[in-house]
Amino acid sequence: MVIGLSSLPHAVKLLTLPNNCSSRHKHSSSTLKPPNTFSSLKHRLNHHINGGQLREAISTLDLMSGQGSHPDLVTYSLLLKSCIRSHNFRLGKLVHDYLTRSQLEPDSVLLNSLISLYSKCGEWDRASEIFEDMDDKRDLVSWSALISCYANNGLELKALSMFIDMLELGFYPNEYCYTAAIRACSNRGYVSFGEIIFGSVIKTGFLESDVCVGCALIDMFIKGKADFESACKVFDKMPERNAVTWTLLITRFQQSGFPREAIDLFLDMLVCGYVPDRFTLSGAVSASAELGPSSLGQQLHSWIIKKDLTLDVCVGCSLIDMYAKCTSDGSVTSSRKVFDRMLDHNVMSWTAIISAYVQSGADNWEAIELFCDMIQGPVKPNHFTFSSILKACANLLNPSAGEHLYSYAVKMGFASVNCVGNSLISMYTQCGDTENARKAFDVMFEKNLVSYNTIVDAYAKSSNLEEAFDLSHELEDTGIEADAFTFASLLSGASSIGAIGKGEQIHARVLKLDLKSNLHISNALISMYSRCGDIDAAFKVFNEIRDRNVISWTSMVTGFAKHGFAARALETFCRMSEAGVRPNEITYIAVLSACSHVGLISEGWKHFDSMTRDHGIVPRMEHYACMVDLLGRSGHLDEAMDFINSMPFKAGVLVLRTFLGACRVHRNRDLGMQAAKMILEQDPNDPAAYVLLSNLYASVGQWDDVADIRKSMQEMNLIKEAGCSWMEVDNKVHRFYVADTAHPRAVEIYRELDKLVLEIKELGYVPDTDLVLHEVEEEHKEHYLFQHSEKIVVAFGLISTGRSKPIRVFKNLRVCGDCHTAMKYMSMARGREIVLRDSNRFHHFKDGACSAMIIW
Repeated sequence: MVIGLSSLPHAVKLLTLPNNCSSRHKHSSSTLKPPNTFSSLKHRLNHHINGGQLREAISTLDLMSGQGSHPDLVTYSLLLKSCIRSHNFRLGKLVHDYLTRSQLEPDSVLLNSLISLYSKCGEWDRASEIFEDMDDKRDLVSWSALISCYANNGLELKALSMFIDMLELGFYPNEYCYTAAIRACSNRGYVSFGEIIFGSVIKTGFLESDVCVGCALIDMFIKGKADFESACKVFDKMPERNAVTWTLLITRFQQSGFPREAIDLFLDMLVCGYVPDRFTLSGAVSASAELGPSSLGQQLHSWIIKKDLTLDVCVGCSLIDMYAKCTSDGSVTSSRKVFDRMLDHNVMSWTAIISAYVQSGADNWEAIELFCDMIQGPVKPNHFTFSSILKACANLLNPSAGEHLYSYAVKMGFASVNCVGNSLISMYTQCGDTENARKAFDVMFEKNLVSYNTIVDAYAKSSNLEEAFDLSHELEDTGIEADAFTFASLLSGASSIGAIGKGEQIHARVLKLDLKSNLHISNALISMYSRCGDIDAAFKVFNEIRDRNVISWTSMVTGFAKHGFAARALETFCRMSEAGVRPNEITYIAVLSACSHVGLISEGWKHFDSMTRDHGIVPRMEHYACMVDLLGRSGHLDEAMDFINSMPFKAGVLVLRTFLGACRVHRNRDLGMQAAKMILEQDPNDPAAYVLLSNLYASVGQWDDVADIRKSMQEMNLIKEAGCSWMEVDNKVHRFYVADTAHPRAVEIYRELDKLVLEIKELGYVPDTDLVLHEVEEEHKEHYLFQHSEKIVVAFGLISTGRSKPIRVFKNLRVCGDCHTAMKYMSMARGREIVLRDSNRFHHFKDGACSAMIIW
C-alpha cells in the first residue's frame, strides 16, 4: 500500500526527507519558520486572545511555559477574562494553573477575575480562599465579586454578612455591590433585610441611576414577598429602561400566575416604543398560553414570523407549549407543526414537544416514541426530558415502562438530579403505589421542596393524613420552608376525608406564616371548608380574597351547589360574570349540578346551551352526565334517554351509570335494564352497574333476579364497595361500617342509638322497610335499617361532641332514603344540626328539615 507524503503528520514529513531532495524540497526546507522566540509566542498569544481562539491561546501558553517563559500579568488577565466571558471555565482554571507555575505576583485585577471565575463555576470555597489571601489587595471590586459569588450560589447569609463587613471597613457600595446584596435578599427569609438596603439605595441615588439595581429590586419584591405593587413602583421610578427591564417584569408576572398583567405590560412596552427581543416574545407567548384558547397566541406567532424569529429555539419552545395548552380538543397538531418546521433541534425543542404530548394527554405513547427517536440521534436527553417522559409513564399508569426509562437516566448520571427523582415519586403516586413512592423518596440523595411536596401529596391523596402531616413537620425541621403547594396538598387531604380539625390547624399555620394573601392557598381553603361541611367558613375565606381568579369563583359555586344552595350558587355565578371572569368547563359542571340538585330543568337547559354559545366551551362527558342527572332526578327518564341517544359521541359509563341510578330511584326496571346493558357492553366488569341493577330489581321485589346478579358477581370476582361512614373527633377520624361493633365505645354508641330511635319514633318517624334490599323477614328489616353506618356515626357524634357543634358525617356511598328521613327527625329530637356528605352532595339537617328538600 502506497502512502502519500501529504498524508503523513508534519513532523514525520521533515524526518523522512532524503539527502538528495529536489530543489523544490530544498526550497521548502529553507523557508521553514524560524524557532519560536518569546516575542513571537507573545505576539501569537495576543493574536489568539483578540480573535477569541481560546484553545489556540492555551496551546501557545503551554508552549511558552515549556520554554520557561511566561506572559505578563496584563496578558494573563485578558486571557482569563476571555475564558469567563465565553463560559469556558475549564480553560480558565488551566490559565490559573499556568499563572501559579509562573510564580508571578498577581495584582488585584487578576485576583478579582479569579474570584469571578470560581464564582461562576460554583466553587465558592475557592473564591473565598482567594479573597482571604488578598489582604491589602482587596478593593471594592473584590468585595463585590465575593458578595455576588455567595448570592449566586445560594449562600444568602454569607453574602449579607460580607456586605455588612464591607460597610464596617469603610467601603461604600457601588451598583454591583447593591445588585449582589439585593439578589441575596430575593427570598422570603431575607426580604426584610433587602428592604433596609432599598432605603440605602434610595438615599445614594442608585435607583435612579442604574438599571441593574432597579432590576434586582424588582426581583426582590416579587420573589421575596410577591409584592407586585412595590415592584411596579420601582419600575415606574426607573428613569432609564431597556428591553431587558421590560422583559424581566413581563416574565415575573407570567411566572407568578398573572398572565393578563404580563400581556398588558407587553402592550405598554410596544406603546413606549421598545422593541421586544426573543426573550420578551417567549414570555408573552407563555403568558398567552396561560390565558387559554384565544387569538392572542396566534397574533404573537404572526409577529414572530415577521421578526424572522421562528427558528429561534427559545421562541419555538414557547410556541410549542402555547399551542399544546390552548388546544380545545387535546390535539397537539399545531405544536407538532412548529416543531417539524424548526431546522435544528436541540434538547430544549425535543423536550418541549415531548412535554406537549404529555401535558395535553393527547398521546403519551407518541411522547415515548419521540423520546426514542431523540436518543437515536445526536441530541441526548437532559434531566428535564427524563422528568417529562416519566410523567408520560405515569399518565399511562405503566410503572414498569417508567422503571425501564429511569434505569437509562441512571446510566446517564441523572439519578441524583432532583427533578428526575421527583418525577419517579410522582409516577408511583399516580399509579397508586405509595409504598414505592416512599422508597424512591427515601433513597434520594438530596431532597428539595418539590421532593417533599410530591410525597406529601401522595400520602394526602391516599388519605394517609397522619403521614402527610409528619412529613410536613420533617420538612420544617430541615430548614426548607413549606410553600403554597405543601399547604394546598395538606388541605386537599383534609378535605378528602372531612378532617376539618386538621384543616383548621393548617389554616392557623397559614395565618402564622402570613400566607393568607396567597391565592393558591385561599382557593384550597375554600375547597377544604366546603368539602368538610362548613360552607359559611368557605364563604368567609372567599370574601377575603382581593383578586379572585376563575378557580376562586368556581370553588365557591361548586361549594354552594354541593351544599344544596342552588340559588346562592347561581347568584355567585352571575357575580362572576359581572366581574369579567370567564367561566371554564369546571364552572359549568358546578352550575349544572346546582340546577340538578333542586330540579331547575329550564335553568339547566339555559346554561347548558350558553356554555357553547357564549363561551365556546364544548360540552364534555361530565356536562352531559349533569344534564342526565337533572332530568333523571326530576323523573323525566324518557327525556333523559332521548338526550343520551342524541349525544354527539357515544355515552360513556359515567352518563349511563347516572341514568341507571335515576332508574333505581324511580323504579323503572325496563329503562334501567337498558342502561345496564349499555354499561356492560362497554365494561363487562363494572361492579357499580351490577350493584345498581341488583338494587333496582330489589326495589321492585324481583329477588330471583337479585340472586342471579349476586351469583354472577361472585363468579366474576367482582366486589361491591362496602358502605362506610366516618367523622372526625379530636383530630382523629373514626370509621364505621354496617352493624360495626369494633369501636372501643361500641356499647355506649348502640345504647345511645336505641334511645334515639325511640325518640324519633315518638316524633312520627316510620322505618321505610321497602328500602331494605335483602330478602329477609319483615321483622328483621327494621333492625337491619338501624344498623346502617350513618346512623351509628350520628349516635357516636351525640356522645362525643359538644352541643354547640354540628355533627359532621361523611359517607362513601349515597345515603339511603330511610337514613335521610331518620336524620331529619334526629336533628329535631336533639336540637342538633347534622351535616352529612355522601358521594353526591351535602345534606344539612336542622329542625326536622334538609337542605336537599325533595330532589336529592
